[in-house]
Amino acid sequence: MSRAPKPLPLPTTQARQIWLRAQRLDTRAPFGEGAQAVADAIAHLGYVQIDTINVIERCHHHILFSRIPSYLRADLRHAQSVDRSVFEYWTHALSYVPSNDFRFFLPAMREHKREGHRWYASVTPADTRKVMRLLRAGPLTIRDIEDDVLTEKEHLWQSRKPSKRALQLAFYTGVATVSARQGMLKTYDLMTRHFGWDKLPKPASAREITAYLLDRALRSQGVVSLDSICHLDAPSKKAVAHLIAARVRRGELLPVAIEGAGKQEHWAAPPALEQHEVSPDLVHILSPFDPLIIQRKRTNLIFGYNHLFEAYVPKAKRKLGYFALPVLVGDEIVAALDLKTDRQAKKVLMQKWTWLGQGKKTAARKELKQKIEDELDRFERFQLAE
Repeated sequence: MSRAPKPLPLPTTQARQIWLRAQRLDTRAPFGEGAQAVADAIAHLGYVQIDTINVIERCHHHILFSRIPSYLRADLRHAQSVDRSVFEYWTHALSYVPSNDFRFFLPAMREHKREGHRWYASVTPADTRKVMRLLRAGPLTIRDIEDDVLTEKEHLWQSRKPSKRALQLAFYTGVATVSARQGMLKTYDLMTRHFGWDKLPKPASAREITAYLLDRALRSQGVVSLDSICHLDAPSKKAVAHLIAARVRRGELLPVAIEGAGKQEHWAAPPALEQHEVSPDLVHILSPFDPLIIQRKRTNLIFGYNHLFEAYVPKAKRKLGYFALPVLVGDEIVAALDLKTDRQAKKVLMQKWTWLGQGKKTAARKELKQKIEDELDRFERFQLAE
Protein backbone atom coordinates (compact mmCIF):
# COMPACT_ATOMS: atom_id res chain seq x y z
CA MET A 1 0.00 0.00 0.00
CA SER A 2 1.53 3.34 -1.07
CA ARG A 3 2.14 5.94 1.61
CA ALA A 4 0.51 9.36 1.39
CA PRO A 5 2.89 11.99 0.00
CA LYS A 6 4.52 14.32 2.48
CA PRO A 7 2.84 17.76 2.55
CA LEU A 8 4.62 20.43 0.53
CA PRO A 9 5.58 23.45 2.68
CA LEU A 10 3.73 26.56 1.53
CA PRO A 11 4.66 30.05 2.81
CA THR A 12 1.71 32.33 3.53
CA THR A 13 2.98 34.77 0.89
CA GLN A 14 2.56 32.09 -1.78
CA ALA A 15 -0.78 30.97 -0.30
CA ARG A 16 -2.01 34.58 -0.62
CA GLN A 17 -0.96 34.79 -4.25
CA ILE A 18 -2.68 31.48 -5.05
CA TRP A 19 -5.90 32.52 -3.35
CA LEU A 20 -5.93 35.98 -4.97
CA ARG A 21 -5.43 34.43 -8.39
CA ALA A 22 -8.25 31.95 -7.72
CA GLN A 23 -10.49 34.83 -6.61
CA ARG A 24 -9.49 36.86 -9.68
CA LEU A 25 -8.28 39.72 -7.51
CA ASP A 26 -4.80 39.62 -9.03
CA THR A 27 -5.76 41.55 -12.14
CA ARG A 28 -7.91 44.59 -12.85
CA ALA A 29 -10.70 43.31 -15.16
CA PRO A 30 -10.60 39.51 -15.36
CA PHE A 31 -14.17 39.01 -16.61
CA GLY A 32 -14.69 41.86 -19.08
CA GLU A 33 -17.88 43.89 -18.77
CA GLY A 34 -21.67 43.70 -19.01
CA ALA A 35 -24.15 40.98 -18.07
CA GLN A 36 -21.86 38.29 -19.49
CA ALA A 37 -19.10 39.39 -17.12
CA VAL A 38 -21.54 39.00 -14.22
CA ALA A 39 -22.46 35.49 -15.38
CA ASP A 40 -18.78 34.57 -15.84
CA ALA A 41 -17.77 35.97 -12.45
CA ILE A 42 -20.50 34.09 -10.59
CA ALA A 43 -19.75 30.92 -12.55
CA HIS A 44 -16.09 31.16 -11.56
CA LEU A 45 -16.64 32.07 -7.91
CA GLY A 46 -19.47 29.55 -7.54
CA TYR A 47 -21.68 31.96 -5.61
CA VAL A 48 -21.99 35.61 -4.63
CA GLN A 49 -23.60 36.25 -1.25
CA ILE A 50 -26.71 38.45 -0.91
CA ASP A 51 -27.25 40.59 2.18
CA THR A 52 -29.69 43.32 3.18
CA ILE A 53 -27.28 45.76 4.88
CA ASN A 54 -26.99 48.92 2.77
CA VAL A 55 -24.87 51.32 4.81
CA ILE A 56 -22.91 51.23 1.60
CA GLU A 57 -24.01 49.36 -1.53
CA ARG A 58 -25.26 45.85 -0.77
CA CYS A 59 -22.64 43.15 -0.81
CA HIS A 60 -23.74 41.29 -3.97
CA HIS A 61 -23.17 44.44 -6.03
CA HIS A 62 -19.97 45.26 -4.11
CA ILE A 63 -18.43 41.80 -4.64
CA LEU A 64 -19.06 41.99 -8.38
CA PHE A 65 -17.73 45.56 -8.59
CA SER A 66 -14.46 44.36 -7.01
CA ARG A 67 -13.91 42.08 -10.01
CA ILE A 68 -15.70 44.02 -12.77
CA PRO A 69 -14.49 47.66 -12.74
CA SER A 70 -17.22 48.78 -15.17
CA TYR A 71 -19.95 46.93 -13.25
CA LEU A 72 -23.49 48.31 -13.36
CA ARG A 73 -26.32 47.08 -11.17
CA ALA A 74 -28.37 46.66 -14.34
CA ASP A 75 -25.87 43.99 -15.46
CA LEU A 76 -26.90 41.75 -12.57
CA ARG A 77 -30.59 42.42 -13.21
CA HIS A 78 -30.07 41.46 -16.85
CA ALA A 79 -28.20 38.26 -15.94
CA GLN A 80 -30.95 37.24 -13.49
CA SER A 81 -34.12 38.31 -15.30
CA VAL A 82 -33.28 38.38 -19.01
CA ASP A 83 -30.39 36.00 -19.71
CA ARG A 84 -31.38 33.84 -16.69
CA SER A 85 -27.72 32.86 -16.38
CA VAL A 86 -27.85 33.19 -12.57
CA PHE A 87 -30.48 32.40 -9.96
CA GLU A 88 -30.90 32.78 -6.22
CA TYR A 89 -30.59 29.94 -3.75
CA TRP A 90 -29.01 29.00 -0.44
CA THR A 91 -25.30 28.08 -0.29
CA HIS A 92 -23.89 28.91 3.15
CA ALA A 93 -26.18 31.95 2.89
CA LEU A 94 -28.63 33.33 0.36
CA SER A 95 -26.58 33.78 -2.82
CA TYR A 96 -26.54 34.21 -6.55
CA VAL A 97 -25.39 30.96 -8.14
CA PRO A 98 -24.87 29.95 -11.80
CA SER A 99 -27.98 28.56 -13.50
CA ASN A 100 -25.79 25.86 -15.03
CA ASP A 101 -25.32 24.54 -11.47
CA PHE A 102 -29.07 24.25 -10.83
CA ARG A 103 -29.16 20.46 -10.67
CA PHE A 104 -26.71 20.41 -7.75
CA PHE A 105 -29.31 22.26 -5.65
CA LEU A 106 -32.30 20.16 -6.69
CA PRO A 107 -31.79 17.43 -4.05
CA ALA A 108 -31.94 20.08 -1.28
CA MET A 109 -35.10 21.52 -2.85
CA ARG A 110 -36.70 18.07 -2.94
CA GLU A 111 -35.71 17.42 0.66
CA HIS A 112 -37.41 20.67 1.74
CA LYS A 113 -40.48 19.72 -0.27
CA ARG A 114 -40.58 16.27 1.32
CA GLU A 115 -39.68 17.17 4.90
CA GLY A 116 -40.50 20.86 5.16
CA HIS A 117 -38.17 23.68 6.21
CA ARG A 118 -37.54 24.43 9.87
CA TRP A 119 -37.85 28.19 9.31
CA TYR A 120 -41.29 27.85 7.72
CA ALA A 121 -42.98 25.12 9.76
CA SER A 122 -45.89 27.48 10.48
CA VAL A 123 -46.91 27.72 6.81
CA THR A 124 -50.38 26.22 6.49
CA PRO A 125 -51.83 24.35 3.48
CA ALA A 126 -54.26 27.25 3.04
CA ASP A 127 -51.37 29.76 2.84
CA THR A 128 -49.65 27.59 0.25
CA ARG A 129 -52.80 27.19 -1.87
CA LYS A 130 -53.32 30.95 -1.81
CA VAL A 131 -49.85 31.91 -3.06
CA MET A 132 -49.78 29.08 -5.62
CA ARG A 133 -53.10 30.31 -7.05
CA LEU A 134 -51.64 33.81 -7.35
CA LEU A 135 -48.32 32.55 -8.78
CA ARG A 136 -50.06 30.55 -11.49
CA ALA A 137 -51.69 33.79 -12.61
CA GLY A 138 -48.31 35.49 -13.04
CA PRO A 139 -45.16 36.82 -11.32
CA LEU A 140 -45.78 38.11 -7.81
CA THR A 141 -44.25 40.39 -5.16
CA ILE A 142 -45.29 40.45 -1.54
CA ARG A 143 -46.69 43.96 -2.13
CA ASP A 144 -49.26 42.41 -4.49
CA ILE A 145 -50.83 40.56 -1.54
CA GLU A 146 -52.85 42.99 0.55
CA ASP A 147 -55.25 40.76 2.49
CA ASP A 148 -52.83 39.09 4.94
CA VAL A 149 -53.66 39.03 8.64
CA LEU A 150 -50.33 39.66 10.38
CA THR A 151 -49.00 37.05 12.81
CA GLU A 152 -46.13 36.91 15.28
CA LYS A 153 -42.63 36.05 14.04
CA GLU A 154 -41.16 32.68 15.03
CA HIS A 155 -37.57 33.80 14.37
CA LEU A 156 -35.78 37.10 13.82
CA TRP A 157 -35.73 37.06 10.00
CA GLN A 158 -39.22 35.74 9.49
CA SER A 159 -41.98 37.91 8.04
CA ARG A 160 -45.20 38.60 9.92
CA LYS A 161 -47.08 38.03 6.65
CA PRO A 162 -48.23 34.39 6.20
CA SER A 163 -48.20 34.80 2.42
CA LYS A 164 -44.57 35.90 2.42
CA ARG A 165 -43.62 32.86 4.48
CA ALA A 166 -45.50 30.67 2.02
CA LEU A 167 -43.66 32.30 -0.90
CA GLN A 168 -40.33 31.73 0.82
CA LEU A 169 -41.19 28.09 1.45
CA ALA A 170 -42.09 27.73 -2.25
CA PHE A 171 -38.67 29.23 -3.01
CA TYR A 172 -36.79 26.71 -0.84
CA THR A 173 -38.74 23.78 -2.27
CA GLY A 174 -37.92 24.81 -5.84
CA VAL A 175 -41.51 25.49 -6.87
CA ALA A 176 -40.86 29.22 -7.18
CA THR A 177 -37.78 31.29 -7.91
CA VAL A 178 -36.85 34.96 -7.62
CA SER A 179 -37.27 36.15 -11.19
CA ALA A 180 -36.33 39.78 -10.49
CA ARG A 181 -35.09 41.93 -7.64
CA GLN A 182 -35.46 45.68 -7.19
CA GLY A 183 -33.36 46.57 -4.18
CA MET A 184 -34.52 43.92 -1.72
CA LEU A 185 -38.04 43.65 -3.16
CA LYS A 186 -38.26 40.23 -4.80
CA THR A 187 -40.52 39.18 -7.66
CA TYR A 188 -41.37 35.50 -7.51
CA ASP A 189 -42.34 33.32 -10.46
CA LEU A 190 -42.90 29.63 -11.02
CA MET A 191 -39.50 28.00 -11.51
CA THR A 192 -40.49 26.18 -14.71
CA ARG A 193 -42.09 29.29 -16.24
CA HIS A 194 -39.12 31.53 -15.41
CA PHE A 195 -36.63 29.20 -17.09
CA GLY A 196 -39.00 28.05 -19.85
CA TRP A 197 -38.78 24.42 -18.77
CA ASP A 198 -41.46 21.75 -19.26
CA LYS A 199 -40.03 20.03 -16.21
CA LEU A 200 -37.11 20.47 -13.84
CA PRO A 201 -33.68 19.09 -14.82
CA LYS A 202 -32.44 15.75 -13.52
CA PRO A 203 -31.01 16.24 -10.02
CA ALA A 204 -27.33 15.55 -9.36
CA SER A 205 -26.39 12.42 -7.45
CA ALA A 206 -24.78 12.57 -4.01
CA ARG A 207 -21.43 11.65 -5.59
CA GLU A 208 -21.77 14.43 -8.18
CA ILE A 209 -22.61 16.99 -5.48
CA THR A 210 -19.50 16.00 -3.50
CA ALA A 211 -17.32 16.49 -6.59
CA TYR A 212 -19.08 19.79 -7.29
CA LEU A 213 -18.30 21.12 -3.79
CA LEU A 214 -14.63 20.16 -4.10
CA ASP A 215 -14.19 21.46 -7.65
CA ARG A 216 -15.95 24.75 -6.83
CA ALA A 217 -13.59 25.32 -3.91
CA LEU A 218 -10.47 24.39 -5.88
CA ARG A 219 -11.45 26.80 -8.65
CA SER A 220 -12.24 29.76 -6.38
CA GLN A 221 -9.79 29.15 -3.50
CA GLY A 222 -6.76 27.49 -5.08
CA VAL A 223 -5.62 25.94 -1.80
CA VAL A 224 -8.39 24.25 0.17
CA SER A 225 -9.13 22.66 3.54
CA LEU A 226 -12.16 20.65 4.61
CA ASP A 227 -13.42 23.73 6.47
CA SER A 228 -13.04 25.99 3.44
CA ILE A 229 -14.71 23.50 1.07
CA CYS A 230 -17.61 22.76 3.44
CA HIS A 231 -18.10 26.21 4.94
CA LEU A 232 -21.07 25.90 7.35
CA ASP A 233 -21.78 22.48 5.82
CA ALA A 234 -20.28 19.97 8.25
CA PRO A 235 -22.41 17.00 7.04
CA SER A 236 -20.59 17.06 3.66
CA LYS A 237 -17.10 16.76 5.17
CA LYS A 238 -16.91 12.96 5.35
CA ALA A 239 -17.72 12.42 1.66
CA VAL A 240 -15.44 15.29 0.58
CA ALA A 241 -12.55 13.87 2.65
CA HIS A 242 -12.92 10.47 0.90
CA LEU A 243 -12.87 12.17 -2.52
CA ILE A 244 -9.79 14.22 -1.60
CA ALA A 245 -7.96 11.05 -0.50
CA ALA A 246 -8.81 9.37 -3.82
CA ARG A 247 -7.54 12.34 -5.82
CA VAL A 248 -4.34 12.48 -3.78
CA ARG A 249 -3.73 8.78 -4.56
CA ARG A 250 -4.20 9.53 -8.27
CA GLY A 251 -1.82 12.49 -8.08
CA GLU A 252 -4.57 14.99 -8.96
CA LEU A 253 -4.19 16.81 -5.62
CA LEU A 254 -1.15 17.47 -3.47
CA PRO A 255 -1.19 17.91 0.31
CA VAL A 256 0.35 21.23 1.35
CA ALA A 257 1.35 22.58 4.76
CA ILE A 258 0.55 26.28 4.95
CA GLU A 259 2.86 28.18 7.25
CA GLY A 260 1.20 28.58 10.65
CA ALA A 261 -1.66 26.16 9.92
CA GLY A 262 -0.53 23.61 12.48
CA LYS A 263 -2.37 20.32 12.05
CA GLN A 264 -5.01 21.71 9.69
CA GLU A 265 -4.61 19.92 6.36
CA HIS A 266 -4.72 21.69 3.00
CA TRP A 267 -4.59 20.51 -0.60
CA ALA A 268 -4.08 22.02 -4.05
CA ALA A 269 -4.03 20.89 -7.66
CA PRO A 270 -0.42 20.98 -8.97
CA PRO A 271 -1.07 23.76 -11.57
CA ALA A 272 -2.34 26.07 -8.81
CA LEU A 273 1.05 25.98 -7.09
CA GLU A 274 2.79 27.83 -9.92
CA GLN A 275 4.19 31.19 -8.79
CA HIS A 276 2.09 34.24 -9.69
CA GLU A 277 3.04 37.76 -8.70
CA VAL A 278 0.32 40.23 -7.76
CA SER A 279 0.81 43.83 -8.85
CA PRO A 280 1.54 46.05 -5.81
CA ASP A 281 -0.48 48.82 -7.50
CA LEU A 282 -3.79 46.91 -7.43
CA VAL A 283 -6.16 48.23 -4.76
CA HIS A 284 -9.47 46.61 -3.79
CA ILE A 285 -11.86 47.94 -1.13
CA LEU A 286 -13.58 44.69 -0.18
CA SER A 287 -16.96 43.83 1.26
CA PRO A 288 -16.92 42.03 4.64
CA PHE A 289 -19.03 39.40 2.81
CA ASP A 290 -16.47 38.98 0.02
CA PRO A 291 -15.37 35.34 -0.47
CA LEU A 292 -11.86 36.46 0.51
CA ILE A 293 -13.11 37.70 3.89
CA ILE A 294 -16.20 35.69 4.85
CA GLN A 295 -14.24 32.68 6.17
CA ARG A 296 -12.63 34.57 9.03
CA LYS A 297 -10.20 31.89 10.26
CA ARG A 298 -8.91 31.24 6.75
CA THR A 299 -8.41 34.96 6.11
CA ASN A 300 -6.55 35.27 9.40
CA LEU A 301 -4.30 32.30 8.58
CA ILE A 302 -3.37 33.40 5.07
CA PHE A 303 -3.47 37.21 5.38
CA GLY A 304 -2.81 37.64 9.10
CA TYR A 305 -6.03 39.66 9.29
CA ASN A 306 -8.82 38.85 11.73
CA HIS A 307 -11.83 40.71 10.41
CA LEU A 308 -14.22 42.11 13.00
CA PHE A 309 -17.83 42.46 11.83
CA GLU A 310 -19.12 44.99 14.34
CA ALA A 311 -22.53 46.00 12.99
CA TYR A 312 -24.13 44.25 15.96
CA VAL A 313 -21.51 45.32 18.53
CA PRO A 314 -22.26 48.26 20.89
CA LYS A 315 -20.63 51.42 19.56
CA ALA A 316 -18.33 51.82 22.59
CA LYS A 317 -16.83 48.36 22.00
CA ARG A 318 -16.13 48.67 18.28
CA LYS A 319 -12.51 48.61 17.12
CA LEU A 320 -12.81 48.97 13.34
CA GLY A 321 -16.29 50.50 13.06
CA TYR A 322 -19.89 49.62 12.28
CA PHE A 323 -19.28 48.30 8.75
CA ALA A 324 -15.52 48.21 8.19
CA LEU A 325 -14.23 47.31 4.72
CA PRO A 326 -10.82 45.61 4.40
CA VAL A 327 -8.45 47.27 1.94
CA LEU A 328 -6.31 44.96 -0.18
CA VAL A 329 -3.23 46.52 -1.79
CA GLY A 330 -1.29 44.05 -3.90
CA ASP A 331 -1.35 40.90 -1.76
CA GLU A 332 -1.58 42.62 1.66
CA ILE A 333 -4.57 43.79 3.69
CA VAL A 334 -3.26 47.14 4.91
CA ALA A 335 -6.29 48.99 6.29
CA ALA A 336 -9.94 48.83 7.27
CA LEU A 337 -12.26 51.68 6.33
CA ASP A 338 -15.56 52.26 8.08
CA LEU A 339 -17.61 53.97 5.35
CA LYS A 340 -21.17 55.15 5.04
CA THR A 341 -22.93 56.34 1.91
CA ASP A 342 -24.95 59.52 2.38
CA ARG A 343 -27.24 59.17 -0.63
CA GLN A 344 -29.02 62.49 -0.10
CA ALA A 345 -25.79 64.48 0.08
CA LYS A 346 -24.32 62.29 -2.68
CA LYS A 347 -21.07 61.46 -0.96
CA VAL A 348 -19.37 58.64 0.90
CA LEU A 349 -18.50 59.47 4.49
CA MET A 350 -15.28 58.26 6.13
CA GLN A 351 -16.25 57.18 9.64
CA LYS A 352 -12.90 55.66 10.60
CA TRP A 353 -9.60 54.70 8.96
CA THR A 354 -7.57 51.96 10.68
CA TRP A 355 -4.10 50.99 9.46
CA LEU A 356 -3.30 47.27 9.60
CA GLY A 357 -0.33 45.02 8.88
CA GLN A 358 2.08 46.65 6.45
CA GLY A 359 -0.08 49.75 6.56
CA LYS A 360 1.10 50.45 10.11
CA LYS A 361 4.64 51.06 8.84
CA THR A 362 5.22 54.74 8.25
CA ALA A 363 8.00 54.51 5.65
CA ALA A 364 5.76 54.37 2.57
CA ARG A 365 2.54 55.53 4.25
CA LYS A 366 2.09 58.64 2.09
CA GLU A 367 2.29 56.69 -1.21
CA LEU A 368 0.04 53.94 0.16
CA LYS A 369 -2.56 56.43 1.33
CA GLN A 370 -2.62 58.06 -2.08
CA LYS A 371 -3.26 54.70 -3.79
CA ILE A 372 -6.17 54.01 -1.44
CA GLU A 373 -7.63 57.49 -1.88
CA ASP A 374 -7.52 57.09 -5.67
CA GLU A 375 -9.49 53.86 -5.32
CA LEU A 376 -11.86 55.57 -2.89
CA ASP A 377 -12.72 58.09 -5.60
CA ARG A 378 -13.66 55.25 -7.95
CA PHE A 379 -15.53 53.46 -5.16
CA GLU A 380 -17.55 56.60 -4.41
CA ARG A 381 -18.56 56.95 -8.06
CA PHE A 382 -19.81 53.37 -7.98
CA GLN A 383 -21.74 53.97 -4.76
CA LEU A 384 -23.55 56.99 -6.17
CA ALA A 385 -24.14 55.74 -9.72
CA GLU A 386 -27.59 54.80 -11.04
